[in-house]
Amino acid sequence: MSDTPSRDEMTPDERYKERMQRKKELVDRKIARATIDRGVLVVNTGNGKGKSSSGFGMLARSLGHGFKCGVVQFIKGSFSTGEEAFFRSFEGVGLDYHVMGEGFTWETQDKARDIAAAQTAWQIAANMLADPSYDFVLLDELNIALVKQYVQLEQVLAAVTSRPLRQHVVITGRGAPDDLIEVADTVTEMRVVKHAFDAGIKAQKGVEL
Repeated sequence: MSDTPSRDEMTPDERYKERMQRKKELVDRKIARATIDRGVLVVNTGNGKGKSSSGFGMLARSLGHGFKCGVVQFIKGSFSTGEEAFFRSFEGVGLDYHVMGEGFTWETQDKARDIAAAQTAWQIAANMLADPSYDFVLLDELNIALVKQYVQLEQVLAAVTSRPLRQHVVITGRGAPDDLIEVADTVTEMRVVKHAFDAGIKAQKGVEL
């Protein structure tokens, strides 16, 4: 007769330990199967808050590892944000930071100027994507420029699929095109549940700004 107690005979602590052991074995098997070592393409999209914030979180992580990083912001350019103020201090010591947008399109109300700004931003981004010295590249709000066709999707797909093997790229913005989602390694869609702005609360420093 086995000395191992049945689940009904186990204490809550013993059942918990058994569950965690099974979970550990599952996770360990997944880790063992993950043998490919290369840069990843991450796309953060959806209507919810947090797309850019997640990208800047990965930027902080990359800088912490001593990576050479590049940032190109395609839309947010008419006002200063906390992340820009913070990350500017890393310029020249591992980070190239370019705020290229003219601001939100409903603020600029000048399509030709928006297109020109997006095209200039894309040239800088394309150079980064072709340069193996960049370990991490964040293209903030590029999806907006793609949706509005200020930047051509075919150019972006060609650049991200032929980039240096070890380079990580994060692209943010709502409305990510299906073809970009298809070539991405990791895609997260942010969903709105509630937003303070809808209740009349203005954008707050440290939260939106």
